[in-house]
Amino acid sequence: MANTKTKTKSNLHVKFARNIGERILLGEFVPGSLLPNEAAWGKAFGASRTVVREALKTLMAKGLIESRPKIGSRVLPRTMWNILDRDVLEWHHAAVDRHAFIKSTQEVRRLVEPGVALLAAQKRTPLQLARLQNAFAAMKNAKTTAENVEADVEFHEALMAAANNELLLPFGIIIEKALGNLFDFTTALNPSPKTAIKMHERILIAVTALDGSAASKAMQVLLDDTDELIAKPTRKTKR
Repeated sequence: MANTKTKTKSNLHVKFARNIGERILLGEFVPGSLLPNEAAWGKAFGASRTVVREALKTLMAKGLIESRPKIGSRVLPRTMWNILDRDVLEWHHAAVDRHAFIKSTQEVRRLVEPGVALLAAQKRTPLQLARLQNAFAAMKNAKTTAENVEADVEFHEALMAAANNELLLPFGIIIEKALGNLFDFTTALNPSPKTAIKMHERILIAVTALDGSAASKAMQVLLDDTDELIAKPTRKTKR
C-alpha cells in the first residue's frame, strides 16, 4: 500500500510539473513573472504542498524557474531553459502550434544531419552499421504508418549514434522526441513513400561505403524532400 501511495504522489508531481511547464512555454507565465505560491497551486490542483513543491523542484531542475525564500518562484529567461530536456521538448511541442514546431525541428535538422551523415560514414563501426541496416529493413517492411515512423526515427537515431561524437548526444533527444511527430506529419502527406525509402537507402549505401561526401549529399536530398512536404498547403491538423 505504501508503494502505491508513493507512486501516486510521484505521478501527481510529474503531472503538475507538466501543467505548469506547458503554461510557461505557452506564455501564460512570461519570463520574469512570479508564479502563484505553493498554497495557491495546492488549492488549484487539489494537492498537498509537498506534491506541489516537488513539481516546482522539477521545473527548477529544467531551468524554467528559480525559487527564493520570501520571494517565491520566478520564471527564468528563455535562454536559461533546458529546451533539449526530454520533458521540456515534449511540453514545448504540446504548447505551440504544430506546424511551427515542425518547421523549427526541420531547421535544426538542416544544421545538424548532413554533418551527422558525413561523420557516420567516416566513423561508424560494424555494429553501428548493422543497426542502421536493421532500421532500414524495418522501414521497407513496415505495414502501417506507425511502424514506418518508428523505423524512420530509429534510422536517424542509429545514424546519430554512428557519428560517434559525444557533443552531438543532446541532439539525439530532438531525434527521439521531435522526429516522431515530424515523420508522422510528413508520412501522411507523402504521395510516394517508396521515394522516401529510396532516399534513405542512398544514405545507407554511402555510409556502408565509408563515403562521407555522398552520405551528406544524400541527407540533403532527403531534407529537401521533407521541406517540400512541409511547405504544401494542408488541411488544419489536430494537435
